[in-house]
Amino acid sequence: MNFNLSEEQNLIRDSIARFVADNYEFDKRNAVVAMQYGFSSEHWQQFAELGWLSIPFDEEHGGFGGGPVDTMLIMQEFGRGLVAEPYLPTVLLFGGLLQAGASAELQGEYIPGIIAGELQGAFAYLERQSRYEMTDIATTARQDGSNWVLNGEKTVVLNGGAAQKLIVTARTAGEQSDQAGITLFLVDAASSGIETTVYRMTDGQEAANLILSDVTAEAVIGSIGEGYALMEPIIDAARLAICANALGVMETLNAQTLEYCKTREQFGVPIGSFQALQHRMVDMFGACENVKSLLYRAACGAQEEDADARCSVLALKVMAGRAGRLIGGEAIQLHGGMGMTDELSVGFFVKRLMIINTLFGDADYCQQLFAELVNASSSSPVLKNSEAA
Repeated sequence: MNFNLSEEQNLIRDSIARFVADNYEFDKRNAVVAMQYGFSSEHWQQFAELGWLSIPFDEEHGGFGGGPVDTMLIMQEFGRGLVAEPYLPTVLLFGGLLQAGASAELQGEYIPGIIAGELQGAFAYLERQSRYEMTDIATTARQDGSNWVLNGEKTVVLNGGAAQKLIVTARTAGEQSDQAGITLFLVDAASSGIETTVYRMTDGQEAANLILSDVTAEAVIGSIGEGYALMEPIIDAARLAICANALGVMETLNAQTLEYCKTREQFGVPIGSFQALQHRMVDMFGACENVKSLLYRAACGAQEEDADARCSVLALKVMAGRAGRLIGGEAIQLHGGMGMTDELSVGFFVKRLMIINTLFGDADYCQQLFAELVNASSSSPVLKNSEAA
């Protein structure tokens, strides 16, 4: 595998790093999150002007034609500053589903709006009873002439308050937890019959619960009853993206904790000179490096469309969840009581790791998916490597 970045990728990474350094100091970040919808519309327009919103989209839509490695670089840098703008829900989820399954007419109508920073979107797929099971869908869609009418409830819709358009999963056939019979629908967020409840998550960013009562869909995304096959690879790509985001968070926590231990004194010497604390910082560093190594493997596998790419992504999500808990806990403990307060940024980074762990399945759930996948394919090198370890 070639881990060298191209000139364009280095430019993307450096431009985002400069943006984070200039606009996402601790106090500035808190001010951004306190804004309506939990992000800055001015920053979002900057993203559009700098071309970041175009990176995952094909050139035929005015995009950059980037792949998983490009997305990894973007999300990792965003993680270092806890960037709050809705890149994941609007560009990677909503935009990714449009690009993967929408008609050419719909793609031409909406993708340029995303790239220009004019359209906010969201993917509504979770329900109260489903927890992490994407196939557990009680929301129904019935055909009324040439229209489809949706009824049901969706929860934890990322960017649901700001979204102008939604892609909603609904059941058109089969039992409640069947993979078959799921259909994706494009819905106008301002449609009559939608009741939206917006709230803040643990990390300060916004999500929404939606109640749909006889809501008429604008269009079908993909084929009727085949929505699961369409959304599964998009969710896997989102898992890879948030693990890159988690790595950026972990790297910042490690750097802040190391600096604190060098300056905080006890008994007349820096606490970083205590061997027991040095061992704990080494454990943090090792956990972060493990995530980085598996992230590179997963990103390269996805870029090359490797047969075991999904195994790598699921293993990465497991490792990121567990490493995040270790690094977050140690960062707070080594900072002492101050680590629990809002006066330091440490707690905010830890809260972000907590939310990342719950997105698209926590570590335990993804480990279960990983086990099912490798048991179905005993030739997986990921399985062999894990057994050897």
